[in-house]
Amino acid sequence: MIVRPLLTLSLFSLSATLWAQQQPKPSRPVKEGEIDTQEITVEKSRKINLPPANRLFNKIPSVKPSADQRKLTYEFEDRKLTIGDPRIMPGVLSPAATQVDESSGFSNYVKLGAGNYSSFLGEGFVGLNTLSNLSLEGSVRHLSSGIGPVDGKNSSQSDTRVRVTGKYLTDAFKLQGDLGFDRNAYNFYGYSREYAAKPSFDPDLIKQRLNTVNFRVGIENAKSENAIDYSLRTGVTSLRDRFNASETDWGTNLNASLGISDKVIALIAADAYVTQRSDGSIVDNRNLFRVKPTFKYTSSLFTITAGINAVNQTDKRQGINDTRAFPVIDIDLAPIGNVHIFAGVDGDINRNTLRSLLAENKWLAQQVVLANTVKSLDIYAGSKGSLGGGFSYEGKVSYARYRNFSTFNNSIPDTTKFAVLYDGGLSNVLTVSGQVGYVLKDKFRSTFKADFFGYDLERLEAAWGRPQTTATWTNSYILDKKLFITADLYFYQGIVNKNFTSNVLYTLKPIYDANVKIDYFLGKQVSAFVSLNNIFSQNYQRYLYYQSQGLNFLGGISYSF
Repeated sequence: MIVRPLLTLSLFSLSATLWAQQQPKPSRPVKEGEIDTQEITVEKSRKINLPPANRLFNKIPSVKPSADQRKLTYEFEDRKLTIGDPRIMPGVLSPAATQVDESSGFSNYVKLGAGNYSSFLGEGFVGLNTLSNLSLEGSVRHLSSGIGPVDGKNSSQSDTRVRVTGKYLTDAFKLQGDLGFDRNAYNFYGYSREYAAKPSFDPDLIKQRLNTVNFRVGIENAKSENAIDYSLRTGVTSLRDRFNASETDWGTNLNASLGISDKVIALIAADAYVTQRSDGSIVDNRNLFRVKPTFKYTSSLFTITAGINAVNQTDKRQGINDTRAFPVIDIDLAPIGNVHIFAGVDGDINRNTLRSLLAENKWLAQQVVLANTVKSLDIYAGSKGSLGGGFSYEGKVSYARYRNFSTFNNSIPDTTKFAVLYDGGLSNVLTVSGQVGYVLKDKFRSTFKADFFGYDLERLEAAWGRPQTTATWTNSYILDKKLFITADLYFYQGIVNKNFTSNVLYTLKPIYDANVKIDYFLGKQVSAFVSLNNIFSQNYQRYLYYQSQGLNFLGGISYSF
């Protein structure tokens, strides 16, 4: 796959200056470093591995929801806007965890691999079940490329991850604790060849390193027949980079449901985040609290969810203490078989932290300006369902209004790093998306998804760094539980960036990125794998001046025990 980095933003003074140059003067005096209440768009990281289950559509709800139907699937990710995936993963494709044949009785594994660009992969997983209700899991993974697409080791990169998880299960509840460490090392290699030839060029100054430690503990209901279902989780994440920028983020999430009658369920979601970012002279204390009570009515023909989303955000440095309430309405009709027609309206305040920005673009400059995204309104409608014969589909049209819509553009004067530029006015975004999926028993899965974005920004010249069209086609095939093949294709088009130093506007070339991975089991305990990435060998730029690796491959062997 391809690893598109993410970094800190332009020097605050430079970023603030650039932001000010592109927007009209506010109607009131603005303190230095202050930002209008704005909106930002962030999208989830893209994975090349095909998901294990097809979730293109929901099953038609039964007339009488059972306790199992009330059981919620909880996600403890920060809420993110989904306006154009801002990145493609760069570098060598990260092979999925070894797909162990369950009938073999082996669940632990070690994996070793190597490839071009001086790449190395080391990975391992161990699970211990010493007691019937207690389990421990540990994993470690290291993937690195000693050289990169330009200037050899000056564009190298490495990622190291360590995870430890403990689970304690009783008849009434499940208790889980997670401890993790991530180390990401890479370089700002988007410089010109003339700059690299200067005697003053120092490779040590282009290095970046992110160290992230996170700890979480949670408890959730284990009895599916209970009328009350719940999940409570809290944890702390600490991030630090090579330039002594840091961020500490404490988040707590509660999700619960209560069955009022056979057709009515009461739902509650609540989040609390306390965050502090330090970067040189900048110290940000930013908090966000959210409570979202809703009621869900289910019948054989339709489902209606209605409620309110109340959110409070504070920013001590910016002098912000803002509380807003957004309507939440979703209607799902099932007039014919497995075909659904849905429509709704909602809104939210989406957190934008140093960690979330780095998850989008790791080549950020120092002292990035942080501001949350306010999605004041999102009106959507569409259809989804099963067409029979293994085919399913979903189509959706969304019209959303944002404040503080975020974009990524090269900073001034150091164009090797990126600033986050916010549109302080009202930004309207039209999104048309559709996907089709096909499943052939347990052997073959295929999903094609396309998104088209129309940006109407009030103050920014363009939606810098965000594509107008994205498409993905993912496939997986299993042969006799011995041969596993996954293949995917990505397409990005319409990405625009500007060098504000030279005042030159760039429209990046369309991106075509194809990848294939093959796993073959040589026996009950030994398997071999090979992955081919960027098969078209297109040294494209997802971000201006950052060339991707060409055709790259990784091969190796794994042992299960």
